[in-house]
Amino acid sequence: MKNMLVTGGCGFIGANFIRYLLEKSDFDGSVVNVDCLTYAGNPENLSDIEERFPDRYIFVKGDICYKEGMARLFNDYEIDTVCHFAAESHVDRSIVGPAAFIQTNIVGTFNLLELARKNQGRLELFHHISTDEVFGSLGKEGYFTEETAYKPNSPYSASKAASDHLVRAYYKTYDLPVTISNCSNNYGPYQFPEKLLPLMILNAFEGKPLPVYGDGLNVRDWLYVRDHCTAIWTIMKNGKRGETYNIGGDTEMENIRIVEMVCDILDELPVPKRDYPRRELVEFVKDRPGHDRRYAIDFTKLTEELGWMPEESLESGIRKTIKWYLDNQEWVDRVRSGEYQSWIKEQYGQADC
Repeated sequence: MKNMLVTGGCGFIGANFIRYLLEKSDFDGSVVNVDCLTYAGNPENLSDIEERFPDRYIFVKGDICYKEGMARLFNDYEIDTVCHFAAESHVDRSIVGPAAFIQTNIVGTFNLLELARKNQGRLELFHHISTDEVFGSLGKEGYFTEETAYKPNSPYSASKAASDHLVRAYYKTYDLPVTISNCSNNYGPYQFPEKLLPLMILNAFEGKPLPVYGDGLNVRDWLYVRDHCTAIWTIMKNGKRGETYNIGGDTEMENIRIVEMVCDILDELPVPKRDYPRRELVEFVKDRPGHDRRYAIDFTKLTEELGWMPEESLESGIRKTIKWYLDNQEWVDRVRSGEYQSWIKEQYGQADC
């Protein structure tokens, strides 16, 4: 693996993965990051990486749905490895506008698979990043395993389920070297502020209402993004081709408890104090359609076969995340105001491919 194409590398998880790959892992090749720079893609997430690794990091503004442009990338950079993050990924947005999810998550994945197949002579691996949401909702007990039947309940999860099936089909039909990972809820640095944890951190810090869907008892397994990155690289290096691996944080928790944990940690910190506990800012709001009740992921296969375990506990990960957002207020302000989008247009203009 010498010339790796990372799709969606300016997004939350992709940017963290590129950072890990170049700063901390044993990967010694080059990374070509292609990102369409939709609302959640921000090249500022990697501005220092571009300066520090000029010979190993290349950014191209481009759309994975544009097959001809992507074909040029495969050829020009002699791509031998693909790590595919690029996706529309917010459930609420998929409910309002599902078309973009079908186009990017299904058609875009198909385009990449076709190009990988055409370059199969040099292709080492096509790794596909997916989600536990493809499995649907659990009851009070049990866990998602790699054998759990798919039962997606939102346009987002349905589009990701379709892309998973395509990747698996290309392994079975064309013997394309693939691996798939299905992860639980990620959190950590560079996550777009509309997501639950950054939204709650920033609103609680500023004394704004903390909107919690329904009764707040929806359960998720939380995975610190750096742990996710180490798991992906472990799978890419050592995973069996054609296999799927679940990645979890072993941190199952109700949404309201996560929000309360954020409030309590902020109340402890030497940040602007409130004359009331931040838990009082919680406001329960109407539940969203198709809101899965519980996700819980069993990653025994990843542990037993490849020796991976998460390093962060839920509390340590949330404390690190809170500190990052409080220490990077300029990044937060630019993202929330949309100022970064004007900068992107000035710097990159139209897509390169």
